Amino acid sequence: MAATPPAYDQDIRTDEQRIRRALGGAVRTPFWLEDPGRPAPEPALNGSAEADLLVIGGGYCGLWTALIAKEADPSGEVVLVEGNEIAWAASGRNGGFVEASLTHGTENGRRHFADELPILDSLAAENFAAFEETLVRHGIEAEFVKEGVLAVATEPHQVEELRAATTAATTFYDRERLAGLVRSPLYRAGLMQHEGAALVHPAKLAWGLKAACLRLGVRIFENTPVTDIKDEGATIRAATWAGSVRAGKVALATNGFPSLLKRNRLLTVPVYDYALMTEPLTGAQVEAIGWTRRFGISDASRQFHYYRMTSDNRILWGGYDVVYHRGGTIRPEHDQNPETFARLADHFLRTFPQLGDIRFSHAWGGMIDMCTQLAAFQGRAMGGKVAYSSGFTGLGVAATRYGATVMLDLLDGRDTARTRLKMARRKPLPVPPEPVLYPAVQIIRNAIARADRSGRDGFILKAANAVGFSFDS
Repeated sequence: MAATPPAYDQDIRTDEQRIRRALGGAVRTPFWLEDPGRPAPEPALNGSAEADLLVIGGGYCGLWTALIAKEADPSGEVVLVEGNEIAWAASGRNGGFVEASLTHGTENGRRHFADELPILDSLAAENFAAFEETLVRHGIEAEFVKEGVLAVATEPHQVEELRAATTAATTFYDRERLAGLVRSPLYRAGLMQHEGAALVHPAKLAWGLKAACLRLGVRIFENTPVTDIKDEGATIRAATWAGSVRAGKVALATNGFPSLLKRNRLLTVPVYDYALMTEPLTGAQVEAIGWTRRFGISDASRQFHYYRMTSDNRILWGGYDVVYHRGGTIRPEHDQNPETFARLADHFLRTFPQLGDIRFSHAWGGMIDMCTQLAAFQGRAMGGKVAYSSGFTGLGVAATRYGATVMLDLLDGRDTARTRLKMARRKPLPVPPEPVLYPAVQIIRNAIARADRSGRDGFILKAANAVGFSFDS
């Protein structure tokens, strides 16, 4: 008997005409950023400013840093500068999955932080609770929904992997029971994570954090790129296009953009993730797939898809391809990748063939910062006056808040459970420089695809893991 082909076998493709029709009307901008509640940007900095704390970067991590610092010391002068507009980058382009994990999952946590996992799990739960409490306290309407996240097995070997991962906080579903939650011909089993998992509207979260910062007195300057930072003894001077900021402490929250600390530039690599958004589903279409609750879904492969339902019954479908552009370039044109959009549409139509002639209204991409340990790291520089948090690898919606707390601990010189962890004391292995990096990434991607099909890591992945490199999408 012939072997069953992989669920997303590249040799099997949905009708090309159907894919083109599904993508034909999709606009190439992030769905989340079209919300009518999008706030106007704050003015750019023109001249000089002084601060006790300067936060560089207006994504989630920078916003959390400014907010927590201002709440802790209302009299302190906190300035945040963003090179573009709040939420324009990863914070306004992601899938809105809020997961408590600080380690990119249990398996990766065991690989890099085995002796610290109990502490990390406790801190992760504490951070997740504080995340939710902050939204309530500040009245941030980010469409926060705590229905859990479902991992689905689409390959035979994944069924037992999910069954073995079942804990008191999860529920295993065989194929028959799973059909009561959501129906797809590709699903073989599922594992629902009940605790530490939620969904948000990503851009509304960023805009809500921005509004909270402004209400507390944080000074925010948008469209204000920082070009350089210099140690001037008692203070740090950050140069911008049309001025400068002098501060006693600086928090760097610049995601995958080249670090202002040259020594950190090989610790992260910018990769591009892509997503599609459907038009709103009709009641009959929702009934056809049986997905009536607001939990998120991801499949159990390393090259995984993530998907969720929005408040108006659209399905966001993203992931699988993670694209590194030669030389680590970050350009607006990289936000578009027709080949990946077609692949995502193909996989969507295979997953939910019962949706018939569904159309996608939006197709977009964006850059995330990836590091070799797949989990964020923190540290200090310039005599302890500068702190940084980087390498969230696509798991930053909640973890960025944790990174903010570590940076503030480090800047204040506090000895805490957070600052004693390896994440704050040890750097991930650097990525190799070009011209080695680009071909290495392609070799690893091919090895991951083979492992997803077979359920077994080959020599390349085993060797990489043995020296401390982790690879995932």
